[in-house]
Amino acid sequence: MIGGDRLPTLGADRVALRWLTEADIPALFAVFGDPAVMRYWSSPPLIDETAAAELLGEIHELFARGTLHQWGVGLTGSDEIIGTCTLMSWQAESRRAELGFALGRAHWGRGYMTEALTTLLNYAFGELNLNRLEADVDPRNRGSQRLLEGLGFLPEGLLRERWILAGEVQDSKLYGLLARQWENRNGA
Repeated sequence: MIGGDRLPTLGADRVALRWLTEADIPALFAVFGDPAVMRYWSSPPLIDETAAAELLGEIHELFARGTLHQWGVGLTGSDEIIGTCTLMSWQAESRRAELGFALGRAHWGRGYMTEALTTLLNYAFGELNLNRLEADVDPRNRGSQRLLEGLGFLPEGLLRERWILAGEVQDSKLYGLLARQWENRNGA
């Protein structure tokens, strides 16, 4: 897990992963308030910027507890947040965590999240010495599945009717990636 009072900034060519601040509340609302972005999420869209401010407070509180590490994904050369990347549900003894990500709809299909997650996976398996990362995806979310599979995640199972959101029953497709697979894939 990461120590200190904030997350380190992780840079890539077109994006940077950075600590989220109060100035990012409108951007958080733009991402997590969009029904299209939240369509396959396990919680409903945020209803206003007050809810986004509460989300930011929760992100900081859970970071202080050491259970959630959520970076804002910003465009390089800009302070604009276009999404987030998250490591959560840490299992320290097993060196395992879950991966989460969300990207504003206006930025879909440009490879930004591939770049952001590649940067985060290098950090997670390198600096943080994790052995395994997991992700759960709604099986209807083909975009997220293609993204994970493109990064080397393998499908490992289906949890039927795992979520009920606004009366809709949703399944979860589980994905996993091991440190050795990531290293072999990247020639480390």
